[in-house]
Amino acid sequence: MDTKDARQVRLELWAEGDFGLLRRINSPEMTEHLGGPETEEQLVARHRRYLALEAGRMYRITSADSGETVGSIGFWERPWRDTTVWETGWAVLPEFQGRGLAAGAARAVVEAARATGVHRYLHAFPGVDHPASNAVCRKAGFELLGQVDFEYPKGHWSSSNDWRIDLARP
Repeated sequence: MDTKDARQVRLELWAEGDFGLLRRINSPEMTEHLGGPETEEQLVARHRRYLALEAGRMYRITSADSGETVGSIGFWERPWRDTTVWETGWAVLPEFQGRGLAAGAARAVVEAARATGVHRYLHAFPGVDHPASNAVCRKAGFELLGQVDFEYPKGHWSSSNDWRIDLARP
């Protein structure tokens, strides 16, 4: 697996001051494949969940070169197919897209999830109609397991691809 992109970014643990980033990510453009923007109340609740996350971690993605905040990524527990796995998801701000930063962050979050030693697999579930996120999975070394019906947000079902990486493999 090429680690060049991973060196382009740093993952900083999610902090109280990252609420502004969450607001920027909450735009119609950024949430098109996630059911649309959340209300202010939902954003505050999400921020609190990120800060309190015990099983997994949320991060602010920063550019290794400039230190600028470019997006967010994380991993958390999800029940999946009669077991518990890590799930990951990310968002890179529009002005930083197309530079390999999401793939670099995904590679870095794979290493963070692997370091926990808790679950064997890390999954990502981008919509089948979201070519950029599917490309991130491919570039980050995930294996495509196939198409699944996936609920996100709660009550909203869509066709997603199930991408998985085996954390037991180096």
